[in-house]
Amino acid sequence: MIKKTLLTLAAAALTATSALAYPDKPVTLVVPFPPGGSTDAIARVVGQKLQEKLGGSFVVDNKAGATGTIGAAFVKRAPADGYTLFVSSLGPFVIAPHLIKGVQYDALKDFDPITVLVQAPNVLVVPAASPNKNLADLLAHLKRLPGKVSFASSGNGSSDHLSAELLWQQSGTEGLHIPYKGGGPAINDLLGGQVDAAFVNINSIIQHVKSGKVRALGVASEKRNPLLPDVPTLQEQGVKGAEVQSWQAVAAPKGIPADIKAKVHAALVAAMNDPAVKEKLVAQGFEIVANKPEEFAKFQAVEFARWKQLIETRKITAD
Repeated sequence: MIKKTLLTLAAAALTATSALAYPDKPVTLVVPFPPGGSTDAIARVVGQKLQEKLGGSFVVDNKAGATGTIGAAFVKRAPADGYTLFVSSLGPFVIAPHLIKGVQYDALKDFDPITVLVQAPNVLVVPAASPNKNLADLLAHLKRLPGKVSFASSGNGSSDHLSAELLWQQSGTEGLHIPYKGGGPAINDLLGGQVDAAFVNINSIIQHVKSGKVRALGVASEKRNPLLPDVPTLQEQGVKGAEVQSWQAVAAPKGIPADIKAKVHAALVAAMNDPAVKEKLVAQGFEIVANKPEEFAKFQAVEFARWKQLIETRKITAD
């Protein structure tokens, strides 16, 4: 009994020491997308703040490919010691597992959720010269020319693609999906009038809405966005159940020590609520979430089921 107690105490002391020493070597923040996108930018902000708050070195490693699943599988295989963290958008967590056969990880079982950092709604936009002045005009256009009105997206199965599918499903219409290799090319063709419409994350399109290069017809959130207070939600305009928030979150390989997880979580929450960081992100259209690990887990499960149902119902594939 005494021996067992001593072993327990020794293990507890070792764990406490590991948390106190953390990080005593570089921590890798794996981003499953190329440099330059929203997730990469947020990971770099987070990495810098984690260095300030925890010391040590936090390095972003972009492991892009296969809609983010290559990076996710890499993190799954990494040691669960707190020195590899996964910074990703919703795709690998709740969308890609339903799109890609043979994904090398279980999104709900192979990671320890730490926190959802931010979320931001998608906005339905059309070129400035579009004859569609509001959502009613666009829906009438879709009904008049079923399968002919083009919607750009950053790729098959992206949140902007799924936003369009939701709109069509919930409004009883059908458009023409035009997938691009990334958000940049899709926005460029939208600006040039080569496509009729698109759902774009607010932080990627807000500058073009403000400058008048595109017209925002609706916001895919429950409430109006403070950056676009005059743009009604889709729900206000009669299309219910088409709300889509894009989000970025942090997770770790399953089995990260509880004390290190708690330390990382506290530092991430502090980083997101740092006045300089918060002000910058909010100005770009992001809403700070910084929730608890158990809240992230529940949210992920709901999102996972929602996108599974849509993808199966609409027969969406990654090809």
